[in-house]
Amino acid sequence: MTTSKTAPDGIKKPADKFAKLRRKLFVQIQHLIPQHLLSKAMYHIARSEWEPLKKILVAQAIKRFDIDMSIAMEPDPDAYPSFNAFFTRPLRPDARPLATDPKAICCPADGRVSQLGRIHDGRILQAKGRDFSVFELLGGDEKWSALFKDGEFITIYLSPQDYHRIHTPRDGTLHRTVHVPGKLFSVNPTTTRAVPKLFARNERLCCLFESDIGPLAVVLVGAIFVSSIETVWGSEYLTPKEVAVSDFGPPAMSVELKRGEEMGRFNMGSTVIMLLPKGRGQWSKALKRGMRIKMGQPIAMVALPG
Repeated sequence: MTTSKTAPDGIKKPADKFAKLRRKLFVQIQHLIPQHLLSKAMYHIARSEWEPLKKILVAQAIKRFDIDMSIAMEPDPDAYPSFNAFFTRPLRPDARPLATDPKAICCPADGRVSQLGRIHDGRILQAKGRDFSVFELLGGDEKWSALFKDGEFITIYLSPQDYHRIHTPRDGTLHRTVHVPGKLFSVNPTTTRAVPKLFARNERLCCLFESDIGPLAVVLVGAIFVSSIETVWGSEYLTPKEVAVSDFGPPAMSVELKRGEEMGRFNMGSTVIMLLPKGRGQWSKALKRGMRIKMGQPIAMVALPG
């Protein structure tokens, strides 16, 4: 029988040893599996409109993750043509009210706070003992990386339970996207603690805005089974062979978004990292690591120019 107490001599209980071994095995398996091949397979499965398969996937997701369909624009699970349509479902307008204070920076997504704080000399905390650089995260873009050298960051983890559309935290104009190829490790807490520079290694889409408070970055980090990222400016981003940079500017390609407007969506769950410039934002003291947050709520306050 497995004991549930720590021995007097400090030896870890067997249950702890087995849990540690399972976590280590979970991470090691991710190094061995064909991450992109599995994600491509999921891409097609999630978009299948074969009714029996779609119904099973949707029903199991609702049951396993206790998904509240009452706040969905379409509350009937059977009305969605595919699992992906269900997974990226829009919510009722009143489900995620925006912060009313004009100085508020709104949360861009539902999820849990993984980390937040100051960017120290261009480096972002990933987990205890691990960090990565803004330069690496933004795919080697020197100009934009320098703008966030000593700024602020927040990392938001989206689980399968969460709303998977991403919204703009402030009024802004899209200047550039940087689509960076990479791995597709899981971004759950276990893997985040174990894999060095995880968010700078996984495939990601960096959306760089000039906002009403200065430069602003919203980085959508891919993960296992996240086979694409769709945006409101008409692009579906699939895995590139090399870093792909797209510049946006007036008049033909101008993309302007108001605070709280949808900017894109994950096709399956992942992580969002938001970067603010130095001196333009202060995180709410109520924010704590691991706490649940929702799109639209105020997570920081700024001093508006002028």
